[in-house]
Amino acid sequence: MEFLLNTQLAAAQTQTAASATRASMISSDFETFLKMLTAQMQNQDPLKPMESTEFASQLAQFSGVEQQVRTNDLLAGVQSGLARLGMGQIGNWIGMEVRAEMPVNFDGQTVTLGGARHVLADRMELLVRDQSGEIVQQIPMPLSNDSFTWNGTGVDGSVVAPGLYSFSVQNWSGQTMIEERGAMVYGQVDEAAIIDGDIWLVLEGGVSIPSSDVLGLSRPGA
Repeated sequence: MEFLLNTQLAAAQTQTAASATRASMISSDFETFLKMLTAQMQNQDPLKPMESTEFASQLAQFSGVEQQVRTNDLLAGVQSGLARLGMGQIGNWIGMEVRAEMPVNFDGQTVTLGGARHVLADRMELLVRDQSGEIVQQIPMPLSNDSFTWNGTGVDGSVVAPGLYSFSVQNWSGQTMIEERGAMVYGQVDEAAIIDGDIWLVLEGGVSIPSSDVLGLSRPGA
């Protein structure tokens, strides 16, 4: 559980470091350009001074780089402010139950899932995939839009080993599969955090998702 969360946070922190590196490179280019332009003006041949058109062109480049640096700083500030504003609102989600297409860190607990029934379907099946994407279970599920529970048990009575699993729902008409789409998973929010300017939710079991992936919100047991 901790390994999964640490891996996701490490990936987000890597993106943050990459963004900071790009901003540092732009700032460095800006300073280098300024030093080069100053040195060029100080050391130009007095008998062949820089032409006004060339000087104007370099000043335009200087202005463009400067504006890019200021724009990046401004956007970073706006993004940070919006994230903090959103954090204040999403803080109320802690303890609530969210619905989203997301994996589950299974360790013997009962998982609540939901699937969308196709109007032409006469049966539905749940596909359970492990972390490598391999199908480990394909079991019948209620022909309905209502939520249902999964406890890791397959048709043969065997239970999947603890680990990370994802789910999808197949709609069938006779022997023809009409469609397959991701199943909705219901999970309780344990924590909210700002990562790389975005708000992420840490759910029970240690799985974390961006708040933008949430498609439903309700009180547990409602």
